Amino acid sequence: MSEQSSLFEVDDGARPLADRLRPAALEEVVGQDHLLAPEAPLGLMVAQGRLVSTILWGPPGCGKTTVARLLAERTGLVFEPLSATFSGVADLRKVFDAARRRREVGQGTLLFVDEIHRFNRAQQDAFLPHVEDGTIVLVGATTENPSFELNGALLSRCQVLVLRRLDDAALRKLIARAEALAGRSIPLTEDASEMLIAMADGDGRYLLNLVEQLLALPDGTEPVGVTRLAELMQRRAPQYDKSQEGHYNLISALHKSMRGSDPDAALYWLARMLDGGEDPLYIARRLVRFATEDVAIADPRALDQALAAWDVYERLGSPEGELAIAQAVVYLATAPKSIAVYRGFGRARKAAKESGSLMPPAHILNAPTRLMKELGYGEGYAYDPDTETGFSGQDYFPEGMERPTFYEPTGNGYERMVGERMRWWEARRREGSARPFPSDEK
Repeated sequence: MSEQSSLFEVDDGARPLADRLRPAALEEVVGQDHLLAPEAPLGLMVAQGRLVSTILWGPPGCGKTTVARLLAERTGLVFEPLSATFSGVADLRKVFDAARRRREVGQGTLLFVDEIHRFNRAQQDAFLPHVEDGTIVLVGATTENPSFELNGALLSRCQVLVLRRLDDAALRKLIARAEALAGRSIPLTEDASEMLIAMADGDGRYLLNLVEQLLALPDGTEPVGVTRLAELMQRRAPQYDKSQEGHYNLISALHKSMRGSDPDAALYWLARMLDGGEDPLYIARRLVRFATEDVAIADPRALDQALAAWDVYERLGSPEGELAIAQAVVYLATAPKSIAVYRGFGRARKAAKESGSLMPPAHILNAPTRLMKELGYGEGYAYDPDTETGFSGQDYFPEGMERPTFYEPTGNGYERMVGERMRWWEARRREGSARPFPSDEK
């Protein structure tokens, strides 16, 4: 090797561990077999030697950039990387021009755009003609939901593939590779090793950065335990963006866990949201909605519990007030469920729109003037609480409108009793009788 070339030689040991362990072949990529196996989408593309434009959607550190680079190598395309964070339209034009020249001599181009969701819609539109005519094969990487962040026109020309966060088995493979490269084991106790996996939270790049710090400890260092590891590696903030998809995913998980009567899962998702920095008052508002939408009359006390949790948190704040929210979560998760009111209100709103401006029947209209009395307003009205049974059976729908049924009680919780009473009332309406409800008889 010449002296001149050695001036520009990069010491391999100076490169970050994550870069030194970057896979050299698709078969070395961990945790993404559902995309890379021979019969999986990318595996089939590679076997056919023909890539289609693709959006790789996945969390940080799952291998999106590596997969794109290896796809280009395997299919003989020139790999052109860009970051949407630092690039603009001028950079795109240069890439498109270079790709066009390559195409003229039979060489294809894979344009890899990291954080593609950061391009605005006009910039995203710039890809369309070059994707359509085959000048480039576009591979975009994003951590955000493409259906929220990317143009429909661009999405329609790309296949969206979801990369998974790395599971524990995949993370352990990365640790084994790091130890093999270093020629020694990471100085960790068994419990600390499990904690290291948990701290990585599915992010392979982050895990290798942690491993690199641990491998930098002097030889002969006593195995690091859980407490010492926590001191050495400041705990990572959970992946949770209150304004993006993570926010909606976790509140959906909390809501559906309560709906599914699983208090343990509901408490877990509540803890995840609070740990991620979610506003507890937002959660409190969602609990009130849940109480009215998913529990309702099956347990009328559910709404009281949700409102009480909101009130307690506003009085105490964090962390004490969060316990009231947790109490409400458990109450709602274990309460009987019913969406009968929700459905009934929806049916009533539909009927109200379809029926137009039908007047209420005259007998239930107030008559504050002589003219209104002469027109029959209020005539024949029966004041139900003043009847012998507290039920008159009168019709309260507009004249000429066939009596519909909107609210259909379930047999869950308190709503079972409501249903029994309503069925009894309906029978009395049909027979024109005002006999008292059996449980009301003395």
